[in-house]
Amino acid sequence: MPAVTVENPLTLPRVAAPAEARQRPVLAVTTAPSGFEGEGFPVRRAFAGIDYKHLDPFIMMDQMGEVEYAPGEPKGTPWHPHRGFETVTYIIDGVFDHQDSQGGGGTITNGDTQWMTAGSGLLHIEAPPESLVVSGGLFHGLQLWVNLPAKDKMMPPRYQDIRGGQVQLLTSPDGGALLRVIAGELDGHAGPGITHTPITMVHATLAPGAEITLPWREDFNGLAYVLAGRGAVGAERRPIHLGQAAVFGAGSALTVRADEKQDASTPDLEVVLLGGRPIREPMAHYGPFVMNTRAELQQAFEDFQKGRLGTIPAVHGMSEGGM
Repeated sequence: MPAVTVENPLTLPRVAAPAEARQRPVLAVTTAPSGFEGEGFPVRRAFAGIDYKHLDPFIMMDQMGEVEYAPGEPKGTPWHPHRGFETVTYIIDGVFDHQDSQGGGGTITNGDTQWMTAGSGLLHIEAPPESLVVSGGLFHGLQLWVNLPAKDKMMPPRYQDIRGGQVQLLTSPDGGALLRVIAGELDGHAGPGITHTPITMVHATLAPGAEITLPWREDFNGLAYVLAGRGAVGAERRPIHLGQAAVFGAGSALTVRADEKQDASTPDLEVVLLGGRPIREPMAHYGPFVMNTRAELQQAFEDFQKGRLGTIPAVHGMSEGGM
């Protein structure tokens, strides 16, 4: 980890917050509980315990793995519905196949992202390919749920396959950090992901002792989640480590620092930085549906039960089971 890297970060555009930027304070650091998803693959619930007012427009995020599967162990999820939001699946290590009831699908692997706008609804499945099930191997990724405003909840489904080589690569002034802009923009540098709700999604790798202070839109919220390693967040250097999330307060810049010493299995600090413009609409969320009212949730369940979100293809190219 990670798949997308460069030999010399100093060849990349450099980003730093202006000297007069207002630092965002750290409001809270939370620890993600562990659980299982789908047919039993391990996840950390990255945003569990964080008040939705600090998450909006994000709904939830799972860190999938990091796990080294033995042959026969890789798992995914069964067919399931979605309506009213977007799923962002970012694979750091390993391979995942996706298929949906409208005929879409594909394979994402090291550094790739699949951005699915569920909109009005569909059925889909995500699973490791048969070759990975047979061989076993390393699997690590993220799935992020991004809310849609009421005006877009019933839009037609849309897909974006973002290959690892398409992400915008940046660095800090001293080259101590590699920044992968997956969606939105950072200091005017745009990532490939196109979003209905304005957001920024960055995967940052910080070498031991490195520090980044990045400009951050004042109309966005600010979140950081540690995928691996240990470090500190904010100008106050609040400690943070693997499986923890930081919530930032208001301001125009945020700071992350890697500890001088990392764990033996983790040479660098790996952190995902997220920001988005809050939608500030009522949210009704239950299971695979995210709507604005309870009545809309009930309608979504009824539409699913009556087959209006699609049907599972009689023949498909993925093994049964799987997310």
